[in-house]
Amino acid sequence: MRRGAFTLDARFTAPQAGVVALFGRSGCGKTTLVNIISGLLAPDRGHIDIGGEVLLDTATARRVAPEDRRVGYVFQDSRLFPHLTVAGNLDYGLRRARGRTQGVRRDDVISLLALQELLARRPHTLSGGERQRVALGRALLAQPRLLLLDEPLASLDAARREEVLPYLEALRTRLAMPMIYVSHAFDEVLRLATHLVVLDAGSVVAQGSLTDVSLDPALTAIVGPAAAGAVLDGRVVDVDATHGLARVAIGDHGELRVGAAGTAPGMSLRVQVLARDVILSDRPPEGLSVRNALRGRISAIDTDSNDTRRVLVDLSGAGIVAYVTRDAIDALRLAPGSTVWVLVKAVSLRSHPFPGPGV
Repeated sequence: MRRGAFTLDARFTAPQAGVVALFGRSGCGKTTLVNIISGLLAPDRGHIDIGGEVLLDTATARRVAPEDRRVGYVFQDSRLFPHLTVAGNLDYGLRRARGRTQGVRRDDVISLLALQELLARRPHTLSGGERQRVALGRALLAQPRLLLLDEPLASLDAARREEVLPYLEALRTRLAMPMIYVSHAFDEVLRLATHLVVLDAGSVVAQGSLTDVSLDPALTAIVGPAAAGAVLDGRVVDVDATHGLARVAIGDHGELRVGAAGTAPGMSLRVQVLARDVILSDRPPEGLSVRNALRGRISAIDTDSNDTRRVLVDLSGAGIVAYVTRDAIDALRLAPGSTVWVLVKAVSLRSHPFPGPGV
């Protein structure tokens, strides 16, 4: 699709379950893409298939009308009807769902999004976070097969964003409904996404599971070296209440210790290990204050700059990235296939509970 000097040429496939995040800089084509999926924009050429049903195929002149696509849409601004109460806005969603299987019930949505105390109020009396929760509820009650969220937190301040994010996590974890989440805020992607599509200048430059794409240089080029690192999905093995730490299994053989607050044995967690917080050693660590050490094997060494190398380490089922100087590479004789110990100075707990890989 071409609009003025901008061309969108994006192709991706994604699993039906979970949250697909469209991520990239402002102006890269994220909103244009979801508007095409919803039917609000018509591309010059394209094909859209959801769950085996073709919604758009310009080659055969097939185009399902937006109102018949069963796609819910939550915008940056809530777009609630100002003359209706919260209950009235929710009921509008129900009316749109007439004739459709009721997969999501009104009472469940009210409970999940904590809307009970808001039902009698009108939109102008709500906070920004409350309005977005109502917009989510209205979209869900229309019984969509796909939920599109176009930067739903972009207009909120930090406090309101933190208010809404747990509800989005609850939707992801408790509902089987597929979602496409548009954002240029990587911290939101880290908390919510199960699958990531990275856009740059109208093209898809990386796609796949968040754990895989987190190691892709195309993502690093957008988030910058300071935010580059591995995203790891793990499971809590046990909790040490005395020291306030939880042991989290990573890959087939490794474990990380993270803050125990809010964790419990068996819980799935997502953690981020920034490349700047990783040190590599050619021998088992002894006498160090760093408590997280994982044994792995170097899978690749890429050029990052004149004096720095980007080192990928396989942890038998998980991957991690480190930036290492050329001098250290030579001194430690590091090469693909070398066994190394990955010392992690800090671990960021990004999401819990989490449905885990493949969900």
